[in-house]
Amino acid sequence: MDNDGERLYAKYYDDTYPTVKEQKAFEKNIFNKTHRTDSEIALLEGLTVVYKSNIDLYFYVIGSSHENELMLMSVLNCLFDSLSQMLRKNVEKRALLENMEGLFLAVDEIVDGGVILESDPQQVVHRVALRGDDVPLTEQTVTQVREYSHSSLSAVYLSISFSLSFG
Repeated sequence: MDNDGERLYAKYYDDTYPTVKEQKAFEKNIFNKTHRTDSEIALLEGLTVVYKSNIDLYFYVIGSSHENELMLMSVLNCLFDSLSQMLRKNVEKRALLENMEGLFLAVDEIVDGGVILESDPQQVVHRVALRGDDVPLTEQTVTQVREYSHSSLSAVYLSISFSLSFG
């Protein structure tokens, strides 16, 4: 979200808020409860909300009240640190809007279907760079394919299901 509480990007992995109208109302409620506080965690509507602000952006990761706050914070930090590296430490609204495809790819590398795949920003940035090159699987080196398959298999061990929204 930006400083006015307007959505720049959100991705939901369940249907707790099935319509865009419900999602935006929920996001507005989160923003109103969190944008003036210094804490990094809140409980709202039975959900655990971890968040971070930077210049003119607010980042949120939301999970059920049963989710481990440290895991949610790990996802949030991974996303923020990945974007910081990709945007050369210029994590602000204008730079993010100019590089939205990097945000989309980073989110997809970190979480898939509500399952945490990666929490290391270095790995996320590396994979986004590989995907950004749009190299077909048939043209990748054996090492690249092995690395990709290894990361896919490791997701089984890191799996945790939760609802996620980045604003």
